[in-house]
Amino acid sequence: MFKKILIANRGDVALRVLRACKEMDIQTVIVHSTADADSMPVRLADESVCIGPPAAGQSYLNIPNLVSAAAVTGCDAVHPGVGFLAENADFASIVQAHGLIFIGPEPEHIRQMGDKVQAKITAAKAGLPLVPGSPGAVDTIEEAQKLAVDIGFPLLVKAASGGGGRGMKVANSADELSEAFYSARSEAKAAFGDDTVYLERYLDNPRHIEVQVIADSHGNAVHLGERECSVQRRHQKLFEEAPSPAITPSQRKNIGQIAANATLEMGYLGVGTMEFLFQDDEFFFIEMNTRLQVEHPITEAITGIDLVREQICIAAGQSLPFKQENIQFEGHAIECRINAEHPETFAPTPGIVNFYHPSGGAGIRVDTVLYSGYRIPPYYDSLIAKLIVHGRDRQHALARLRLALQEFVIEPIPTTLELHKRLIDEPAIVSGDYSIKWLEKEFFTAGD
Repeated sequence: MFKKILIANRGDVALRVLRACKEMDIQTVIVHSTADADSMPVRLADESVCIGPPAAGQSYLNIPNLVSAAAVTGCDAVHPGVGFLAENADFASIVQAHGLIFIGPEPEHIRQMGDKVQAKITAAKAGLPLVPGSPGAVDTIEEAQKLAVDIGFPLLVKAASGGGGRGMKVANSADELSEAFYSARSEAKAAFGDDTVYLERYLDNPRHIEVQVIADSHGNAVHLGERECSVQRRHQKLFEEAPSPAITPSQRKNIGQIAANATLEMGYLGVGTMEFLFQDDEFFFIEMNTRLQVEHPITEAITGIDLVREQICIAAGQSLPFKQENIQFEGHAIECRINAEHPETFAPTPGIVNFYHPSGGAGIRVDTVLYSGYRIPPYYDSLIAKLIVHGRDRQHALARLRLALQEFVIEPIPTTLELHKRLIDEPAIVSGDYSIKWLEKEFFTAGD
């Protein structure tokens, strides 16, 4: 097992990894920018190294500084966390080239799945169901027009690199295709430095379902069930639950086994998430995230499996301590992402938290670095806390969530706590009958 791990991230995920390391009696080194010098991970780590000024490009994305920090502190492994360089194949390769273990997939798999065109090709070979679309990148509008005849409309022109909804344009007819094609390419070029696009059939009202997979280096791969991630604003998840209220036990077993088999077929190592669109009782693979997910706690809640611990053990060469038949799904879990944003305008709201009181009680977990007096910096993602509840069934989890939201206090800055307090009583949330379009098309427009 590792003696010392460098945690190349910040915020709640850095604290999450740090806690797992402490449980395993592994020494920790936290890197931080000058803006995060007083953060909770820095306070709790065995060692900390300042790697640059607030700008992420000069600190958390500064590969030479990160590798140097690992070297000077005598680390034998690097955990990339979530975001920043977690899905950067070059970073993983450089870490390995310096004699360190990268706690994550092999660089080749990060690279394959980071390019959505290559990811579709790899997924097809591995037996995953795909949304009808182009076999690869589409270079010209003439090629797009020919392919559109077979794929059909509505059609989605989609960037091969990046994510978050950028470089994605919908064409409802042949007349709209040219504008969508050039607009998507232009946006992709500006956002990711790569104007490669491909085509997919546009599903008009799907749900976003993701399957957690995990594999070791000894030929074992399993799935840990699915998560429902359809409550989204501008392709950003706000509210997740496990299991999905839309999936039957037989569908869960089927798609889970397909995902696990594909993971094994790829020779994948570590934790990963297969993301699907689900409509009319059909699953369509869209991408694979080759890292720990923000919403991993709800999978931990219903399975009792510590995903970060397993990441570390797999990277250390150990076998999975369980088989598929050993995994039991208990109860229902929900996560609310709490952002430092105005709950109506979604404008960022960095600043000092004068008073902080987290929810508590049975089945309640809060992942955060907040404390009274903490200054939320304006330089990074606005996610400041994750509220996770676990109940014996979905209605019990919703009841616990309702109480937890009432108890949670973050003052005086505006946060999306108020949004979640509104969401919890919405009929669509109570029933579980919602899609990825519900929040923007119905909830936000209800009062217009």
